[in-house]
Amino acid sequence: MRTFRLAMAQVNMTVGDLNSNTGKIVAYIEMARAQGADLVAFPELAITGYPPEDLVFKRQFVKDNLVKMHEVVKASKGIAVVVGFIDADTDVYNAAAVACDGKLLGVYRKMHLPNYGVFDEARYFKRGESCPVYVINGITIGVNVCEDIWYAGGPTVPQSRAGADVIVNINGSPFHAGKRTFREKMLATRARDNAVHIAYLNLVGGQDELVFDGGGMVFDPQGNVLVRGPQFEETLLLADLNLEPARAKPQPSKDKSVLEWQTKPAPVIQATGRLSSKPKPRIEHMVVEPRDELEEIYKALVLGTRDYVHKIGFEKVVIGLSGGIDSSLVAAVAVDGLGNGNVTGVAMPSRFSSEGSLADARSLAHNLDIELLTLPIEASFKAFLETLTPHFKDSAFGLTEENLQSRIRGNLIMALSNKFGWLVLTTGNKSEMATGYATLYGDMSGGFAVIKDVPKTLVYRLCEYRNTLGSKPVIPQSVMTKAPTAELRPNQKDEDSLPPSPVLDPILKAYVEDDRTYEEIVGMGYPEEMVKQVIGLVDRSEYKRRQAPPGVKITPRNFGRDRRMPIANRYKPY
Repeated sequence: MRTFRLAMAQVNMTVGDLNSNTGKIVAYIEMARAQGADLVAFPELAITGYPPEDLVFKRQFVKDNLVKMHEVVKASKGIAVVVGFIDADTDVYNAAAVACDGKLLGVYRKMHLPNYGVFDEARYFKRGESCPVYVINGITIGVNVCEDIWYAGGPTVPQSRAGADVIVNINGSPFHAGKRTFREKMLATRARDNAVHIAYLNLVGGQDELVFDGGGMVFDPQGNVLVRGPQFEETLLLADLNLEPARAKPQPSKDKSVLEWQTKPAPVIQATGRLSSKPKPRIEHMVVEPRDELEEIYKALVLGTRDYVHKIGFEKVVIGLSGGIDSSLVAAVAVDGLGNGNVTGVAMPSRFSSEGSLADARSLAHNLDIELLTLPIEASFKAFLETLTPHFKDSAFGLTEENLQSRIRGNLIMALSNKFGWLVLTTGNKSEMATGYATLYGDMSGGFAVIKDVPKTLVYRLCEYRNTLGSKPVIPQSVMTKAPTAELRPNQKDEDSLPPSPVLDPILKAYVEDDRTYEEIVGMGYPEEMVKQVIGLVDRSEYKRRQAPPGVKITPRNFGRDRRMPIANRYKPY
């Protein structure tokens, strides 16, 4: 029986910040070495940050990343290191460098390149063609990258057949609700099917619309969880693996996705450096209980917002507070991510704003301990109406006048942003973005749309969850119970224009996320005219969504990276 100490650096990287990323990698190597680790692994494309997107097309960027990779190799004295980087010859590869005791043992190039949803890796990288294993301190290690582990017939098969005791799988796997459970079941299956330990390591942090949840795990050959790290937090995970010198080899996979290269023997590369063989005191494995769905989503929103604000160079944000449920949730997320001293609320009442809404905005600001500015828009609204009266004299008050109020507010909040360097957080939810129930250059104006991928019904659940944290609720109960309204005309309610959220959201999920047909959605029990109305609103609003700021992805299919519909589109599914 041999004991192999594995370390996994669950780290938050910034795309393009090669110096800081490399500095963090070296620091974590030192931490792992101090903990007596035989090997420390870092996530997919850790040196460049993930996803680097079209930075990959910049030759200097690729060259600079290669320089940093060799700096990491030099830092591997007395320890083995696996780190994600961009490899290049005549082509470019998503790769993992394997170093030991200051020398580069070899490079693994990712074989399965995802090209669906948020992924565009076939645009940038060529597929690898070899899956070697590495003998380090007497233990045979197979290394592969992210998508490679999702295939039953992937490189884990030839690596395990070549004698791999452990598969180290490094990832940049974005979060969405429910993914952790599916991911864990898949990894347990791979461990059992291949009779190997599997170490799954993931990035943590926000990058544009994506959030990486970390949650590193180690499985034994029976598919049992030995280590489960925290989600949404940086950490160094350690695992002491007791490995038998011989084990039964798995049978070749019968999966139809097995390619010719997967049936060839994997090259075996022997490490020449010497690592410490001193006995190590046994460590206690970290096994964190999984978060429930609401906690996961809320943590993702907080982390995604904090990292977006900081990584693009802002410190403070400003939010229009209407006294409604959406802006209340956005403000709570912002305070939890950035601190109350970095969040400013702005109330912009009009002639249609109720005293109750103003009171709710004040209460929320008080509960969150943030500054609240009050900028009435009546004078500006009158000035616009007077300017437009000669041209609107034969028209009744309608949608244009409603949207004028929203656009005045958009101008005011952008003026504050411009003057004080505050990033504007918009407050529209996914249900509104889906149906176009938002005003271009009005409430859509801003730099980041925190709840852009959060359906309205989920907004309420997240507010209820947030009110369970801390010593007292922060979102007023009156906000939770009053009927949603834009307050742009007398006695206005959202349900005047849209189906109630408990009905609307399932239709939207069926059409937008699940690609259900019109007939299928009607077959779910929804009225034909209502389904036609919702589908029509979704399809006609594509031009609006293209002009919306990015926002945190928390569902399996968000607007933006996941769902890419033509703007000029006359197809009708009914």
